[in-house]
Amino acid sequence: MLKNTQQLLDLMARLRRPEDGCSWDLKQDFASLIPYVIEEAYEVADAIERNDLDDLRSELGDLLLQVVFHSQIANERGLFNFEEVSAGICEKLIRRHPHVFSDAVFNTDAERHQAWEQAKASERQEKNKAAQSSVLSGVAGNLPALIECEKIQDRAALHGFDWPDVPPVFAKVQEELEEVKEAWESGDQAHIQEEIGDLLLVAVNLARHLKVNPEIALKESTRKFSRRFQYIERQVEASGRSLIDCELMELDAFWDEAKMALKRD
Repeated sequence: MLKNTQQLLDLMARLRRPEDGCSWDLKQDFASLIPYVIEEAYEVADAIERNDLDDLRSELGDLLLQVVFHSQIANERGLFNFEEVSAGICEKLIRRHPHVFSDAVFNTDAERHQAWEQAKASERQEKNKAAQSSVLSGVAGNLPALIECEKIQDRAALHGFDWPDVPPVFAKVQEELEEVKEAWESGDQAHIQEEIGDLLLVAVNLARHLKVNPEIALKESTRKFSRRFQYIERQVEASGRSLIDCELMELDAFWDEAKMALKRD
């Protein structure tokens, strides 16, 4: 094992040593660490999106610490250790890349993706021999909603439940939008929520058919909205007023200015 990796494992074991370790580290368990795993993963993504490579190196270290932390807790309970975690992912990578580690040949990315999903399905079937398993099993329920929705639809599509081309998806978006309007006119808030959910689901499906990652697309649009809104704030501040003092028509005019001024963003 690499020297620095072993040092990290040794440090984590020392922090968890009951007689003289860190009181905070000793109190942690799998469940208590969930927020930190999620936070560190998002911080890695943030560093990538900002193209801050020094920060990326640092954040990857923080994420690795979470893997080591969980592995140490598992080792203390006699469940598994870091070596077994590493061995497991090595076996999985070899199994899921037959075109690299054996003589399988894929002519397109679609064929490769389908083989990858079939390998994952076989793994799930092996894991759930004692229980009936859905093709949707294994998609984590605490993923961000857009990512979970896309993964669920991908799984269904791989088993034939999908539109064959894009036009029917556009039609479905229009249909769901009309149903949202009908729900709004009914005044039934629960129904409105349900129909908004259906609209978002089919929007994700449209993004999938158009080869767009909906999570990234929404993130980028949200940032674009923020930049334009901050432009409006600057214009209003320069006039010596606050946003609340402005008429909506004036704010809309500033918004149009922002679109032109920031059109390269």
